[in-house]
Amino acid sequence: MYLDNPNMPPSVSSTGATVYAVIGPQFCAPHAVDLTLVKNVVKLSDTCFDVTDVNNNLVFKVKSNVVSLHDRIVIKDPQGNTIITLRHKTMTLHDRWQCFRGDSVKDKDLIFNVRRTFFVQHVAKLDVFLASNTDEKVCDYKVKGSFLERSATIYVGETDIITAAMKKHHTAGSILIGKDNFTISVSQNFDYGFAVAIIMILYELNHDD
Repeated sequence: MYLDNPNMPPSVSSTGATVYAVIGPQFCAPHAVDLTLVKNVVKLSDTCFDVTDVNNNLVFKVKSNVVSLHDRIVIKDPQGNTIITLRHKTMTLHDRWQCFRGDSVKDKDLIFNVRRTFFVQHVAKLDVFLASNTDEKVCDYKVKGSFLERSATIYVGETDIITAAMKKHHTAGSILIGKDNFTISVSQNFDYGFAVAIIMILYELNHDD
């Protein structure tokens, strides 16, 4: 089932709408949101994605660098301002990614941690812990899927409540020019910026392995 009223602390916008924000309430729409991601390889070390809505308006620009000391993904708004930075944390017991506000990688700007719990034949399971969840005994979100198959689902905690899902998206144009397109369907009042961040972490896990 899709997100309706999950058992998680909500916030209230200035208009009185209840939203479930991770990155920020500005990325929570009062209706379901479908986003298309198109991959553009800029150079060997960098891969970029354009994220657009159903009207082909640019929503995010994503840049992934996989050859630095710490793998990093930067998600920017259409004007080029950095919204979040995702950093791969190496030399840990579990494969981890961290998400920070803006260009920061400081603890005070941490938004959430992602821990990989399973990865076999490009099928991954991820546990997501918000920054306030320091003991990490119970995850706030769970992710199951495969970027290779362009299929993934984000759930609230250990429930079967679906907040977002990814699927492959082919168009005649994308096939002709060799671009890799896929879509993310995000539930109403749920943070679509967070959904894009999680799917990009899946992309990097697939790339690394």
